[in-house]
Amino acid sequence: MANEIVIEAEPRTLIGKKVKKLRRQGITPAIIYGGEEPISIQVDTLTTFLTLRDADANDILTIDVAGKKHKVITRDIQRHVTRGDLVHVDFQEVTSDTVIRTEAAIVTVGQSAPEAEGLGTTSQLLFAVEIEASADALISEIEVDLTQIVTTEDQIMVSDLVVPQGVTILTADDIPVAKFDFERVAEEEEEGEIEEGIEPEVIGAVDEDESESV
Repeated sequence: MANEIVIEAEPRTLIGKKVKKLRRQGITPAIIYGGEEPISIQVDTLTTFLTLRDADANDILTIDVAGKKHKVITRDIQRHVTRGDLVHVDFQEVTSDTVIRTEAAIVTVGQSAPEAEGLGTTSQLLFAVEIEASADALISEIEVDLTQIVTTEDQIMVSDLVVPQGVTILTADDIPVAKFDFERVAEEEEEGEIEEGIEPEVIGAVDEDESESV
């Protein structure tokens, strides 16, 4: 079982433009919604930044608000346009029965047979899919094994993706995820031919001997 990820929080009384005062103190305003009533909270900016940075996108977090724990997922992170500082965070409270619709990243592993033979490269065409899952089954990534591409004509489609029980892929089945590509090899060969060819003559250049005699 993965370690519980906990963010300590306090109830927040300042709202609206008054929250600027919190940010100057290194505190970020946040909200937990999805329960009976939205809960306005405040969290330490640096600690929360590091926690969210290290957590996977769809990790279930625990927000401890003055001793009362809330299971949540991160729904929206607002950052300062230039500095990247946390400005506001939206959390959604969840239970084991909560159905969540979100995205999962596609991560490729392995190497296709044609690429291993030096015939070209394998191109990833899709980098995330929309999924639906209960909070207990939620995933952040879907692993795709490129060794499924055995011939130069093979493609991996969304319909080929394997997900755990309780997860449903909502993206259309007929969208390609990865395929073998000859073109990059051809382009590299053409570039090599140009580099190895005869150096082009510069029209109007003055011969060294002529320049010395002028």
